[in-house]
Amino acid sequence: MARLLTLFPLQLVALPGNALALHIFEPRYRELVSEAAVTGEEFGIVLAKDESIAGAGCTVIVESITQRYPDGRFDIIARGRRRFNILSVNDDEECLRAEAEFFGDDDVEPVPPGYRMQALRVCIDLHTSLADDTPAPMADLADPELSFRLAPVVRDLEFLDTILRERSETRRLKLIIETAPKYLERVRYVEKMRRAASTNGSGHIPKGV
Repeated sequence: MARLLTLFPLQLVALPGNALALHIFEPRYRELVSEAAVTGEEFGIVLAKDESIAGAGCTVIVESITQRYPDGRFDIIARGRRRFNILSVNDDEECLRAEAEFFGDDDVEPVPPGYRMQALRVCIDLHTSLADDTPAPMADLADPELSFRLAPVVRDLEFLDTILRERSETRRLKLIIETAPKYLERVRYVEKMRRAASTNGSGHIPKGV
């Protein structure tokens, strides 16, 4: 059933069950999030695009306010809950609201053997190769939504938006297995070109990137 949901457009994709650390600074969203922290109500996070928003998103609840600043800004930990499609947008209020329809997965068949472990392995390989300070993917292979835990290792918003919309755990895991190695190849190519540019070198575009 559709319902009116307040939206918070951001340059990120929220996924069910995942924690998000957010810095809240705009007055209209400070009011929205502060109220949600008190009432426990959900609000919807949607991917902000150039002059529009994505057609699907994920609700979040505020788990905690981790820091407040003298000028009214604050930091929170939010957690993703339910996915939704936007049927129509209402901009009468200061914050966008949408007629939203919630959805879940359609598939009822079990995930093929090996998919979960394979997806975890490619994500661990990707994280190790990126060699930054983000936490390594730690996940329970029995988690029925394992794909949502692993997907953020691939830091591509269009990919994450696709994961959000996909209604099959099997297909999400397959996307991760296929995409993570290609993403790593792309990251390595960009780094190679950056180094080459700094020495007036040149490079080529690898096949399939």
